[in-house]
Amino acid sequence: MHADFVVIDCFIDHRYNNGLMNDVSISEFKAKCLGLIEQVHKTRQPLRITRHGRPVAEVIPAGPDRKRRFLGDMIGTAKIVGDIVSPVIDLDGVEAYRD
Repeated sequence: MHADFVVIDCFIDHRYNNGLMNDVSISEFKAKCLGLIEQVHKTRQPLRITRHGRPVAEVIPAGPDRKRRFLGDMIGTAKIVGDIVSPVIDLDGVEAYRD
């Protein structure tokens, strides 16, 4: 199936305007794309794009720009639960480890 547009599937974020969005037809979005994106950026209100009255995509405001630290970026996101030093299997069952 060939499409002349890209559909980005995204979740509905109810933080914006209590989940209510302005709808715009896909043909209007195509004609006014840059202006509509700028409107979403300035007003922080999402926009739903429809084709024949059915939603096909949503334009939502970007989240805060976060500077990424590569070293230590995931600090505090993992939890050690148990012994991470001892072998996982019983080494007496492995022939190479037998005396």
